[in-house]
Amino acid sequence: MISASSTLAMSDNGRVLIPAELREKLGFKPKSPIFVEIKDGSLVLTSAQERMAQRRKYFADLMVQLNVSPERSLSEELIAERREEAKREAEGL
Repeated sequence: MISASSTLAMSDNGRVLIPAELREKLGFKPKSPIFVEIKDGSLVLTSAQERMAQRRKYFADLMVQLNVSPERSLSEELIAERREEAKREAEGL
């Protein structure tokens, strides 16, 4: 059994093998994207699914902070504004 704080070895060419048990726990699937970032001097690997969940939570929290109703679609509003702007520009030509 591998713990979440296991020690891994790096090969001569810089590769690190992530054991199957850890890949399974983290949701890493073959050929799926893995996001990599350096945080506080550590290398952090995140599955695409977890990254998406983090982004959704970030924006949901932001909407709460900005007191925006969950039923409101800011992207739809932006698209509508852009269409109106394009319409006005076309009429002005």
